[in-house]
Amino acid sequence: MSTRTVYVPTPDGTALATDVCLPDGTRPLPAVLIRTPYGREAHRTELRAWAAHGFAALAQDVCGRHGSPGEWHPYRDHERTDGAATVAWVRAQAWSNGEVVAVGASYAAYCALVTALATPEAACDTGPDADPGDFHRDGVPDAVIAAVPALGLTETAREPGGPERLWARAGWWAAHGDRRDSDPDALARALADDPRLLEHLPVARLAERLAASLGRELPSWSGLWADRARGRLVALGSTARLPLLAVGGTRDPFAEDTVALWRGWGGPSRLLLGPWGHRLTADPAAPARARVNLGALYVRWARAALSGRLEPTRHGVIALGDSGRWHTIRLRSTPRPASAQDATPQDATEREGADRPEAESRWSFDSPTGLRLLHGAEFNADPDRPVRSDDLAVPADGDRADRCLLLSPPLPRPLDLAGAAVARINVTADTPCADWAVRLTALDPTGRADPLAFGIVRRTGPPGEAADISVPLGTLGRRLPAGTRLRAEIAGHHFPAHARNPHTGEDPVTATRLAPSRRTVDPRGSALHLPVVARRRYVEPAPEICR
Repeated sequence: MSTRTVYVPTPDGTALATDVCLPDGTRPLPAVLIRTPYGREAHRTELRAWAAHGFAALAQDVCGRHGSPGEWHPYRDHERTDGAATVAWVRAQAWSNGEVVAVGASYAAYCALVTALATPEAACDTGPDADPGDFHRDGVPDAVIAAVPALGLTETAREPGGPERLWARAGWWAAHGDRRDSDPDALARALADDPRLLEHLPVARLAERLAASLGRELPSWSGLWADRARGRLVALGSTARLPLLAVGGTRDPFAEDTVALWRGWGGPSRLLLGPWGHRLTADPAAPARARVNLGALYVRWARAALSGRLEPTRHGVIALGDSGRWHTIRLRSTPRPASAQDATPQDATEREGADRPEAESRWSFDSPTGLRLLHGAEFNADPDRPVRSDDLAVPADGDRADRCLLLSPPLPRPLDLAGAAVARINVTADTPCADWAVRLTALDPTGRADPLAFGIVRRTGPPGEAADISVPLGTLGRRLPAGTRLRAEIAGHHFPAHARNPHTGEDPVTATRLAPSRRTVDPRGSALHLPVVARRRYVEPAPEICR
């Protein structure tokens, strides 16, 4: 096994630093390509593991990062053209058998996807006498593995419902923006120096205050908020014909983008949704049975994809938390009702004979078997004292309620959740623009709180007008033990994870003035809808993903 660094030319003449790891022997090999802004050297162990399984493995620094010259412009078109050029270069090597799998996580998943969706013109060897079909083969890989994909500026900057992802973007830009290398602890140090840093207004000029702590400028920060077009890669993926493995975590903030990519992909697609966050790591305290050897699964899937053995359909599996159980996940936008509109949670769990693996359990806000209102049917959403995203504690009383708080009775038996959840709420705000944040927490019998689901949407409309709002809570995969209580919070802010809505109707990115908002939640018209596993048919993830 040998590893060397080469410099791969791109269409604009930039030569990108690329580590190539080859197994011993001289036979032609399939290749795995990773293009990353986070440093190719961090992938050397991964490259050796791929090589040990008979693949040529490459990790490349994208333009302007670490060992590659040029300027770093996140999410620009050069990632597509550079990726296509690199695939063409790989196929031209003597050690290549012509097969290429594009692989990546987070931003590197974006690089893999735009390479996989490149047009024929994106290939580098585009002479006037060449065949267009050859362009496409030269520049486009044969399969793609996209883990926790960060699909674009808009998808990373804003929730699908509108609110801005402040904490995550400030952290990413401080660590990686407008620099050649990375500094993962940059935001933590800046907050230690300036604890109220993220309260700075306007958000569009936060980088000026952040620069004082970092000792460097962040000129690209304001451009982060300019693009509002979502779903470009998902739309392009609908025309793809190559195989996709989409990997995500139910605790990852981009989980719904992973699911959307899988749902919309035009070729054979597989979804693996585990009990992980953005780093694809489980809770260290989780039992061993809850862990999956992702490297071995990737190799097995890549071999099946390259050999054409994958069924030309969609398959997906989701982990039920850390239970070690995996369940198939279906192509539905929302769970279907298990029984009547007013079914209790217990009704849904008892439908073991149902002919579908997913059913909807409706938890009404005004039912003793659903969620009981504790306080806050009327509350004050004050951006000067926002509900915190980094604190699961809730107020003990409602004298100065800053949220609507509800609690369920203890579960009489274990409950498996697998699929899309949503809160449908009847609400009123006395301001022209209001964010509605719904946080769902699981309380074990001792009262220990564990985050279960979250969603936030922005609504504009006449002040004082009641509205029925659906707040998507993401795709859940959990097993809740008997005795668990569900706690729901409805608030006007979720700071610092999300920027504060100023309630004035101004753009939260450019606003400099904040105002409180009086809110009302009508329990009679509100309910939580959870996707309950109504027929327990557990699967092993690797065989399901690789068939």
